[in-house]
Amino acid sequence: MTATPLRRAIAAAIALLGALATSPAIPQARIERMDVQSSQIDYFRIGFSQKTFGRLEFVGGLEMTSSGRDFGSLSAFRFQNAGSDFVGVADTGFWFFGKMERDASGKPTGVSNFRMAEMTDKAGKVIGEKWLTDAEGMALDGNNVIASFERDHRISDYRLSGDVVSGPIRNRDFIVPAYELRQNRGFETLAHAAENGPLAGSLVAVSEKSLDKQGNIFAAILEGPQKGIFMVKRNGEFDITDGSFLPNGDLLLLERSFAMSRGVAMRLRLIKSDTIRKGALVDGEILLEASMLYQIDNMEGLDVWRRDDGALIVSLLSDDNHSILQRNLYLEFKLTE
Repeated sequence: MTATPLRRAIAAAIALLGALATSPAIPQARIERMDVQSSQIDYFRIGFSQKTFGRLEFVGGLEMTSSGRDFGSLSAFRFQNAGSDFVGVADTGFWFFGKMERDASGKPTGVSNFRMAEMTDKAGKVIGEKWLTDAEGMALDGNNVIASFERDHRISDYRLSGDVVSGPIRNRDFIVPAYELRQNRGFETLAHAAENGPLAGSLVAVSEKSLDKQGNIFAAILEGPQKGIFMVKRNGEFDITDGSFLPNGDLLLLERSFAMSRGVAMRLRLIKSDTIRKGALVDGEILLEASMLYQIDNMEGLDVWRRDDGALIVSLLSDDNHSILQRNLYLEFKLTE
């Protein structure tokens, strides 16, 4: 008997329902809310009440812990509004969100409403492989989140809605040849230049320790009239872990070094705005260098924002690598302009 169009349609629908019934469910991203306990840090130099370090004045800090299984490995963050709500990336495949609490003087006192959400692919499926979710840098442009990844080197755009981040919308051309990006030494810094500066708001990416033959660090201006590669001079054994542009257009870089003999160290280096251009080799003034005699750890995150009283604030964040030997720190400095 010849099948009628109606019978064929019914058979196709039954087959489709059967396929859907037997298809494995796509793992949905979970959002975990965590209580974060904070111990205040009143002095940056251990055992000393010193507040001023060159152009930087220590405001305060926090040592943060949580019983949440996934808390830690915080790689980069940006404030969504000045010194309050923030969003960031962990290199274990999570987005994180929270609010910085403050006392009447504006000093940080703790973190509230902290959440972590798993990263997903374009289809909304949770990405479980570490080599695909090793996020190290992040920039924020309204509801557009841009994240950089090493191992599987890429720079991707995402859409932010509350504490839900979409899968990747697009991958950007990072200009630097992929063969020049070293394993676990890829792009750690993503930052938008000042709108009124020479780069007119362009997105800039700087690698951690992807070196050319002269030992300089690969970086790139990803858009605009100056689009192209530039290099950052590597000074000593320090590697670049994050950066942010100041309102005047200068680029502030966070750097880190490690040696078994002396432990970790951190440094802040200021690159002048008029030196950053396609084909340039840039270097700058060291604003701060600190060893383990100071309240530091594996410092990886940096953001710059303006306080209500007009002060320019530099915020730093550490990555504990989920190690009992390391700490999750948040540090805050006032920068003299």
